[in-house]
Amino acid sequence: MKNIAKIVLFSMLGGAITLSSYKLFLEPDVKEITVYKEPSTRTFTTPVVNNTANLDALSNIDLTQAAEKTVNSVVHVTNTATYIQPRSLFDYYNNRGEQIEKGSTGSGVIITPDGYIVTNNHVIDNADKLTVKLNNQKTYQARVVGTDKKHDIAVIKIETDEDLPYIPFGNSDNVKIGEWALAVGNPYNLTSTVTAGIISAKARDLDGDRNIQSYIQTDAAVNPGNSGGALVNTRGELIGINTAISSRTGSYIGYAFAVPSNITRKIVEDLMEFGTVQQGILGVSGNGLNAEFAKHYEVNETEGYFIASVDEKSGAAKAGLKKGDIIKKMDHVIIKKSSDLTGFLSSKNPNNIVNVTIYRNGKLKTIPVKLSDKSILTSTAFGLELKNLTQTEKENYDISSGIRVIEVIDSRLKKNLRITKDCVITKFNEKSIESIDDLNELKSLEIKNLYQIEVIYPDGQMKNWWLQ
Repeated sequence: MKNIAKIVLFSMLGGAITLSSYKLFLEPDVKEITVYKEPSTRTFTTPVVNNTANLDALSNIDLTQAAEKTVNSVVHVTNTATYIQPRSLFDYYNNRGEQIEKGSTGSGVIITPDGYIVTNNHVIDNADKLTVKLNNQKTYQARVVGTDKKHDIAVIKIETDEDLPYIPFGNSDNVKIGEWALAVGNPYNLTSTVTAGIISAKARDLDGDRNIQSYIQTDAAVNPGNSGGALVNTRGELIGINTAISSRTGSYIGYAFAVPSNITRKIVEDLMEFGTVQQGILGVSGNGLNAEFAKHYEVNETEGYFIASVDEKSGAAKAGLKKGDIIKKMDHVIIKKSSDLTGFLSSKNPNNIVNVTIYRNGKLKTIPVKLSDKSILTSTAFGLELKNLTQTEKENYDISSGIRVIEVIDSRLKKNLRITKDCVITKFNEKSIESIDDLNELKSLEIKNLYQIEVIYPDGQMKNWWLQ
């Protein structure tokens, strides 16, 4: 009997040891999960989302046709600049030395079958020679038709006997946030590169308080070399010219920006027809509303453009727009912030009539306004009241840029530099001045900080003054 008990005891002990060994060495590692269910007296109904349907919708998006339509219409642009490398101080002071060529590259978009190409101004700036390579490896020398530094757009032209593939302009006003887009260009000299993303934002302003730009933002990968290339929709229509990226490294980190096609098309047409960009203005100044500005202006609206002043010579004044009006819409474009207004006006010419919807005294009112020419605007800098030149004035002086003096506020300039009414200023502090907008880029506009000025006098004589 004792033997039987011993056998049972040893059997139980052996089984325990075997089980423990399995648990310790052989059983897979499974994390213990404690589930706690909180008592509830309420019943919740959870909606069921058909994720399969969403995946099917995404898989049905075909970007290949848009890529095929556009990749042959985006070109590789090489900018070659020649400069002199001095070999000694003697060379330096006598402008002598070794002649060196330096090249940089970017992209461009063919927009007509006879060889007109749109690109960025910074891609072709200061070029001594421009070379365009098509996707079929043919190369051409290009000439500059016109440039717009403000919007960073340029038009160049190549001569060819064959019709070229081109990308038609789409309507960037109809672009929707979240829709698919392709960026086509030549990043890092990798020709014919196509990347995909969505439209992340519209009317994006990268200039802070200056509010002179209105970009389309996309998360399609854009890198150095993509500049001047195409942003297209799924139909293969041009909706923007890729221009900038936001990055601490200089390479793509998720944010890219394009000049909208409606603005680009208007600039291109002006450059091809007039050689310069015609700027239509409303003739008002103010701010895009937000919580801060709404409090400052003592209004309840937090969206729209608040009119703080109206130029008395402008179409806005003639149409009856007033200080305190809030612009809510321009034609069919909703105005929520300053860059919405800037972007809309950048696609318009002087004398265009636009329907301006304003909020006044608790009611919406639509007023037709005839846009004015930008030349009516004035600005004050360095003791001078200044105004943009008209195209006729530029032709009379045989210059492409400059601003006209309409009043000398500081008499020292009249006495010491003979600057009078109708003089033309082409440079302040070594910076070329194309319009009064360029004054905003100067560090100071006070006369005590003026050290250089280039003047064209009414008799045509030019003088470059160094004051300090």
